[in-house]
Amino acid sequence: MKRKQFICFSLIVLLVSAAFGGVAFAQANGPFTIAVVVKSEGNPFFEAVEVGCREAVEEIGAGDTLIFLGPESPTVEGQIEVISALVAQGIDGITIAANEPNALVPVCQRAQKAGIVVTSFDSLVSPDGSQLFINQADMERVGRDQVRLMAEILDYEGQFAILSAGPTMSNQNTWIAWMLEELAEPEYAKMELVAIVYGMDEREKSYSEAMGLFRSYPDLRGIISPTTVGMAATARAIKDAELDGKVFLTGLGLPSEMAAYIREGICPQMALWNPIDLGYMATYVTRLMVAGKIKGEVGETFEVGKMGSREITMDPALGKVVLLGPPFVFNQENIDDWADVY
Repeated sequence: MKRKQFICFSLIVLLVSAAFGGVAFAQANGPFTIAVVVKSEGNPFFEAVEVGCREAVEEIGAGDTLIFLGPESPTVEGQIEVISALVAQGIDGITIAANEPNALVPVCQRAQKAGIVVTSFDSLVSPDGSQLFINQADMERVGRDQVRLMAEILDYEGQFAILSAGPTMSNQNTWIAWMLEELAEPEYAKMELVAIVYGMDEREKSYSEAMGLFRSYPDLRGIISPTTVGMAATARAIKDAELDGKVFLTGLGLPSEMAAYIREGICPQMALWNPIDLGYMATYVTRLMVAGKIKGEVGETFEVGKMGSREITMDPALGKVVLLGPPFVFNQENIDDWADVY
């Protein structure tokens, strides 16, 4: 276990002072300590999220402290340990990208009883443990669009597989459920989903799972990977296995990691939202709740800094939700515009 996991002694802390113009909270409402708990350390997606978290704290400009951390590997147990230590420290607010929606509920309920605002983002904590979910994109659209992207690449015919992150991650499971709904439509009658495998959001395991798919399904034509770690690992596996032009990839990838593979045609097109914007919104909205600027109730409308106006809505499966926006599709025509952004 790395030293930084002992967060009582070595929290990653960002101290910010002086307002940077725009909307700023009164000093009487702060400073506050806001924690962002991600799925694991070393994930490039969450490294981009951290950039947005810092931007939000800088824009608020009330001398807040930002704590950004996660367990060494993407496990529920690791997140429970991290959150428990944060509760003991008496922070003001916490937003969590959950490794499992239900197992975190007890520790999140303890946090709320201690007076800590608890929200979730990216992958929700069940509504019993989270006061609000900052959702990156409409779950149904994300799932359905990934099947549509794969179908366009394969000309609606052939075998494909799904290489997901972890079997307990709520966002992954919801997207896959919508993929299956979309796949049931008649236009996909000649497409066959042969397997769903899990790389646990770890590079080498994802790479190994992709290689296993190549061996098990010699007629495989495509892989959907709804995880940035899985996307990069699968693209590398396709390249190493010399399956360029035979097996194609799509899913949710970071432009900075996938640009070369898009240019080469290994991944003709993929989708993703801006993780910097997601981190910004999760931090900003959580700070609004901590300061009492919003209550987190359905129907509330409010300004989220540079992101503009948002409204809290109710989703039957997700609870109370604030939506970031639709995903963006990257391809050979636009990847050069985004490869150096995130």
